[in-house]
Amino acid sequence: MDDQEEAPLLFRCPISMELMEDPTTISTGVTYERKNIERWFYTYKKLTCPATMQRLDTFDLTPNRTLGRLIDSWRRDARAKSQIPPPPTRCTADEHEKMASLLADIESTPFKVGSLKKLQSVVETSAEVQNDFVRSGGIQVLSRTMSQIVHEGADFSAFRACEESVAVLHHLPVAEAASAELLSRPECMRPMMLLLQRGSAEARLHTMAVLQKLSRTSKDWMLSDQQVDVARPLLELLSDEVSARLSSCALDVLTEVVAASKKNRNKAIEAGAVCVLVELLPDASQHKCERILLLLSKLCDCPEGRAAFADHGLGVAVVSKKILRVSELGTKLGVKILSKVCNFVPTDKVIDDMVVFGAVRKLFCLLHVDGRSSTKDKAMGMIRVHGGVWKQYPCFPCELKEYVKLVHRTCQ
Repeated sequence: MDDQEEAPLLFRCPISMELMEDPTTISTGVTYERKNIERWFYTYKKLTCPATMQRLDTFDLTPNRTLGRLIDSWRRDARAKSQIPPPPTRCTADEHEKMASLLADIESTPFKVGSLKKLQSVVETSAEVQNDFVRSGGIQVLSRTMSQIVHEGADFSAFRACEESVAVLHHLPVAEAASAELLSRPECMRPMMLLLQRGSAEARLHTMAVLQKLSRTSKDWMLSDQQVDVARPLLELLSDEVSARLSSCALDVLTEVVAASKKNRNKAIEAGAVCVLVELLPDASQHKCERILLLLSKLCDCPEGRAAFADHGLGVAVVSKKILRVSELGTKLGVKILSKVCNFVPTDKVIDDMVVFGAVRKLFCLLHVDGRSSTKDKAMGMIRVHGGVWKQYPCFPCELKEYVKLVHRTCQ
């Protein structure tokens, strides 16, 4: 059975009309194959949505994992029904021989850049070649090449070889745990962190592509070696905002790894993630604001994250401002963050800031929304617990003092 001919229209990229491997949604809500929409934006320099031709204000790319899972499920079901076996996954003998020769050259010569460029042109041709490259120990060869830049006395040619090695790696699938484990080792991670800090724009993008694939495959790759600081370079890219694309990718990777485990959350908090996110929030676009609030909410699941948020001078202020101003999702996430902090770190400053910066008034507004929701329940919970304190403030609206009493009677 031909997947391309039988695939539902929803599963095909609107640009190529081929079955999507990495469905990615842009700000108009239309989903494309990632490599196709990236080529549209960054190679052809287009400023519009290909399907709607609507001019875009933001070029954020969001993985559509729900659609990805549906496509994977459809593909498995379709192949199970087909009598034709799947296509072979081996590359030709000529391709294998050429790749093996290039790998041997890279290992033996000090001038590696030329061979690495040729290797990239071979590896990018097909998935079969990429899988054969992994089986042939290609990742290990590139790891040894990359590790040379962390040695004392490494020169410019070693740095260029490292950049070209990552250019090869970003073509590879990282779906298997073995490949993820190889890329998570210190000899790979340290050079990649250096590239994020000092590499060319293209090398940084290639490195971020590898990290994005890694974050979807391995939960604890961020902790592969306690001496490799992964969170700090990502946060620097996020706060630097030199490249909107790099900043967006860094936010995606941080969200993935923070959601994966408590250890990853603690690592990000130690690197100052809460402070960076709070300071980015005031000027963020709607889509970026929602993603920052989501990441802050995940960090506030930890005591350390809640403490860092409570200690920040602007934490409550900037989150309060976004409630009822960004979107329904932004309001939900903002209330969730304040609820976590108020319930577990109800310091005098937090309680004061909730009144001073208008969060309390917005909580009362949420009580008037029709129907029941988790956001409304959280607002009610905060008013019930802290309303008695808030109504003592001189700036507390007089018309709401009776409402506080009503909330207390309702909750009894």
